Amino acid sequence: MDHTLLCVPGVLFLSFLLCCGKPPVHRRSGDENLRSTAPKPVLTVSPSWPSPGASVTLSCEVKPPSAGWRFYWYKAVPDLSKKNYRYEVLPDAINGPANNSIIIRGQKHTAGFACRAGRGNPENLTDYSEPKFVWSADSHPAASLTASPEREQLFTIDAIKLNCKGSSADWRVKRLTDLYYQSDLSDCSIWGTMTGSSCTFISPQYSRGVYWCESGSGEFSNAVNITVNTLESILTVSPSWPSPGASVNLSCEVKPSSAGWRFYWYKVVPDLPQKNYRYELLPGSISGTVENSFIVTGQKHTAGFACRAGRGNSGNSTYRSEPKFIWSADPHPAASLSVSPDREQHFTSESVTLNCGGNSAEWRVMMVRGFSLSSYPGVCSRISRPGFSCTISSQQSDKTVYWCESGSGEFSNAVNITFAYRGFLLVSPVHPVTEGASVTLGCRITGLNQLSNVFFYHNDKLIQSDSRGELNISAVSQSDEGFYKCKYSGRVSPQSWMAVKAKPALKPGSSSFPVMLVVGPVIGVVLLILLLLLRRFRQTKGSGRVETAYQDDQQQPLYSSLLQGDLGVYETIRQPGNYVNDGELRWDRKKRCEFHQSFQKSTVSRVLLFLRESTQKTTRLTFIGSRLDSCHIT
Repeated sequence: MDHTLLCVPGVLFLSFLLCCGKPPVHRRSGDENLRSTAPKPVLTVSPSWPSPGASVTLSCEVKPPSAGWRFYWYKAVPDLSKKNYRYEVLPDAINGPANNSIIIRGQKHTAGFACRAGRGNPENLTDYSEPKFVWSADSHPAASLTASPEREQLFTIDAIKLNCKGSSADWRVKRLTDLYYQSDLSDCSIWGTMTGSSCTFISPQYSRGVYWCESGSGEFSNAVNITVNTLESILTVSPSWPSPGASVNLSCEVKPSSAGWRFYWYKVVPDLPQKNYRYELLPGSISGTVENSFIVTGQKHTAGFACRAGRGNSGNSTYRSEPKFIWSADPHPAASLSVSPDREQHFTSESVTLNCGGNSAEWRVMMVRGFSLSSYPGVCSRISRPGFSCTISSQQSDKTVYWCESGSGEFSNAVNITFAYRGFLLVSPVHPVTEGASVTLGCRITGLNQLSNVFFYHNDKLIQSDSRGELNISAVSQSDEGFYKCKYSGRVSPQSWMAVKAKPALKPGSSSFPVMLVVGPVIGVVLLILLLLLRRFRQTKGSGRVETAYQDDQQQPLYSSLLQGDLGVYETIRQPGNYVNDGELRWDRKKRCEFHQSFQKSTVSRVLLFLRESTQKTTRLTFIGSRLDSCHIT
């Protein structure tokens, strides 16, 4: 009896050693009663894609590093019912070697591994490491994976289907991705739809991962790499500052590039309540174009555009491109932007006021700085009432394009505004200058109000280099358009573009007020004179008689009368019969005199012929000798 009692503690102690001297064979990482306070080890495998039959090295590291650990190695076996893995100790790791690495030889298929560490007496064990995998592209009868479409590079618009086959009725599809420098192991049920042995998914964003099947009988299939690329439509416009009425070329590029796309082109319309834009298909783009370029003709004002690419019968398409803009410096009645002070270049210590006007009750100010589009921050980004003005400034040197957008969907003219922290600036108008107008360009420097001996350049060509501090152009022409800059004491200002616009053409039947002020009275006077002459002509024709007077040397007048002929082209007066030769004097109905023959009279030195008119004025024909001297109205 005593011997029996003494053996019982011995048996219990031996059982304890056998139980606790080595780790259990079958455990899973989710068991709460197996967790310990020791650090969790980190397993690495190399290589992760070994050649069939090659060796694989497993390394287990406890962090922070410390001595005295023994390491245990496990095979990870899929456990679909538990939605996890169970761990089976590898044959060479039952006793827990002190070496923190182990070599697996002859690895042919996809497999998973884990490790844990222990030390002390009794031994304190860490938890299991996260499982790590070695993958094989070779399928085997027990488990295989096929992917459709059968290519590694796919797109966010592609529907991807993964099919599992093998000796099991139960399947799950696993994916391992690197997300923000951390590995993420997950099931199809999280990022796709699992139906039977198939997993279908569409990735909404870029992803790159390894996919494989796991069976209910604990098998791993072959693995595949799949990269899902985000498709981008990138729009470019040229030119960005077209001349009024010029054509604009739109080009749409899909990245990463591939074939088979159709392209759709949109007009961008401001949507102030949504703080965004709405998109309207351009005419000729409803069915898409095969070419990735599109020409917009007759563009006169600031406008925005976007593009999108699509392919296949399913209507899959890329996202719309970011909007791109073409700008016009010319305001129009629906929307206009004015700047105060009216110059392009300013110091960062100064403020600039932008004024939006037009036929809308709501406005916002937009800007493009470099490649970034945004509303101007602060009050300028809010929907504002008519007569909206916005004060802007900058704490850094930059060049920005500004314009107004209205609640009715209109774009205003655009302006370039340059801010400089310090230095030397050109004073030039921010708005286009009309042909024929005068303009003065100057230069500014911090702390100096007036400058002299300033050099001015037009398109990098020196055009003025004297003692003056300003460049005066009295009558601007199209040849004056271009880039200007100035130089003073070795310092050169940033250059600015001075635009020149044509004089507005007068509409048919219209004239300006000053022209009418001068021409109107002149036309009235001319019409009055013509009416008076017409009246006199009619009255003269109705009088019916012409009187002629001849005066000889003895002052004896002779008279004859002649009725006007209604059908004659000329009125005719013949000399009296006592003259040696008949002469003939004619005048047409416009009272222009014509002398056909000389009068032969020896005794007459002067002959006067009077045509009496109802206005009591006379037409006088004056002869000297036998020669007609003059014909005029007195």
